[in-house]
Amino acid sequence: VVFSLTWTYFDPQKERIMLKEFKMIEAVAPDMLDVLQERFQILRNIYWMQPIGRRSLSETMGITERVLRTETDVLKQLNLIEPSKSGMTLTERGLEVYQGLELVMNQLLGMHQIEKEMTQYFGIQRCIVVAGDSDIQKKVLSDFGDVLTNTLNLLLPNGENTIAVMGGTTMAMVAENMGSLETEKRHNLFVPARGGIGEAVSVQANSISAVMANKTGGNYRALYVPEQLSRETYNSLLQEPSIQEVLTLISHANCVVHSIGRALHMAARRKMSDDEMVMLKQKNAVAESFGYFFDEEGKVVYKIPRIGLQLKNLQEIPYVVAIAGGKTKAKAIRAYMKNAAKQTWLITDEAAANEILKGVTL
Repeated sequence: VVFSLTWTYFDPQKERIMLKEFKMIEAVAPDMLDVLQERFQILRNIYWMQPIGRRSLSETMGITERVLRTETDVLKQLNLIEPSKSGMTLTERGLEVYQGLELVMNQLLGMHQIEKEMTQYFGIQRCIVVAGDSDIQKKVLSDFGDVLTNTLNLLLPNGENTIAVMGGTTMAMVAENMGSLETEKRHNLFVPARGGIGEAVSVQANSISAVMANKTGGNYRALYVPEQLSRETYNSLLQEPSIQEVLTLISHANCVVHSIGRALHMAARRKMSDDEMVMLKQKNAVAESFGYFFDEEGKVVYKIPRIGLQLKNLQEIPYVVAIAGGKTKAKAIRAYMKNAAKQTWLITDEAAANEILKGVTL
């Protein structure tokens, strides 16, 4: 990834691009952000207090002189700082780099802190937060596609991978904005994690797994069965060889990518009956995923019989990625994540994260 460190001002578009580039770098080299943060803080403190000696700077920043010496030696070699008898100062280039980084680093470090707080709050493997609010800025959903691509590039091992994919409007937009995942050593098969639910074809899991395969260079298999079936029909379909084959692939998936929906919105999409809608309201259902409806405490209040992946299966799957954003989905995300597998990576946006963390004491 190539990016510039020499901007002396930012317009919103440039700032967004640079944040996006940093996020890509962080996805493949998480330690790099820590190094960048430490060196930026050194430049900032020198800028504030120059000329300043190493001992004074060490005390101000709360780091050992040995660690500080290592970092300042690097910054000197990069011609960003200049030592003298009176102390260290920024060079002309050091000032240019510091001013160019200041605005984006302030935002990036703030986002990084939110990610850490979300990860800790939910007790999951990692949370990635994209700037913006996908409720009102649809470009954020396309950014989710880039982040998912980077995440899967980092997580998926070499060899044969089977990725089970859920449906939904968020997933459809994400799929359209994914990039290549296929390599000489790694091959990916996308399968729908469930049947259709009688909604538009473009947002069904079958279609989304096909789009993901096309965008990433992988392959896919379809599951042509409705999601909601009577027990008799369900048992009959399970005897079909073609369906058995796809269900076997789903059961052996080593990765799942899914979204999180608002309960009543998803109930309407599923064309659930008026009685069921009233029941969900009475039970204070706020979230839905995998055919399970959850109240605000994360308790399952209703479950739809279904063909495909079950919630309990996620505990055994190595790589799980949940994607949901927008302030209006904050309650749904919080409720579902109480049930999330510990190895889950959550991709969300700033609006949802800020709403979730309101009043939270970590």
